[in-house]
Amino acid sequence: MTGLKRAKPRHFLDLNRVDAGELRVMLETAGRMKRGAAHDGEAKPLAGKTLAMIFEKPSTRTRVSFEVAASQLGGHAVVLEPSGTQLGRGESVADTARVLSRYVDAIMIRTTKESILLEMAEHATVPVINGLTDVTHPCQLMADVMTFEERLGPIEGKAVAWSGDGNNMATSWIHAAVRFKFELRLACPELLRPPQSVLDWAAAEGGRIVVSSDVEAMVRDADAVVTDTWVSMGDDDGETRHNMLRSYQVDDRMMAMARPTAIFMHCLPAHRGDEVTASVIDGPQSVVWDEAENRLHAQKGILAWCLA
Repeated sequence: MTGLKRAKPRHFLDLNRVDAGELRVMLETAGRMKRGAAHDGEAKPLAGKTLAMIFEKPSTRTRVSFEVAASQLGGHAVVLEPSGTQLGRGESVADTARVLSRYVDAIMIRTTKESILLEMAEHATVPVINGLTDVTHPCQLMADVMTFEERLGPIEGKAVAWSGDGNNMATSWIHAAVRFKFELRLACPELLRPPQSVLDWAAAEGGRIVVSSDVEAMVRDADAVVTDTWVSMGDDDGETRHNMLRSYQVDDRMMAMARPTAIFMHCLPAHRGDEVTASVIDGPQSVVWDEAENRLHAQKGILAWCLA
């Protein structure tokens, strides 16, 4: 690495920051790689390249899938946790970004505040990838769209129902609905609706987004039913959330309202008996393990795009 001026890096920060054509390129690349095909003739497109992975939040799927993805593409991953870096002792995000840009070829960060992700991207001269923030989780949505299309064909024009908290995953589903042109119906308690700014953006973009507290209306004839944990890392109002979300649990009755071919999706980790029953998540309509596997392949497509 040198201090020479570089071209503007290709960050992967959120689905609404990347146009639909580029997102489709990533998914097509991911599909080819999953089938064992080389990327642009290169079996190891990340050969000689290093990915720095910063974790401010615990992780299983994000950490393992990114590390394995980098390895299988011929690259190397370095895991950084705040307690083991100068970030944990007060070094600024901007300075960390500048330093890492001299050592590595890309940075993946799984953090709390979106502002940390954006500051990292502003000052890094290498691609920065959003591994999760409290606002969005775009890498998971790329795997989710990939999984949906493997099972049910093109997602454009289909109907996806969300049941539960209008959290960071719900926001990324809204972004995905606009970019991939499918209908998204969100069943959420009034106090846990997705941010109005996100809904306003989707409306301005012509997205087909409906938000209601009427679960049955949202789920009826849907092609997929999606949920997420009721209490995310860092939330301190667990009992209140449980009380508000009890009627939004995805169970056999709810799945029966969707299309007979409907699939159940969840980004994991799941809490059986809370947001979903065991009979659904472990049942024949569940594709949660395919989603988890496709994190690996979708992230290969993202890495290849960022480092093209």
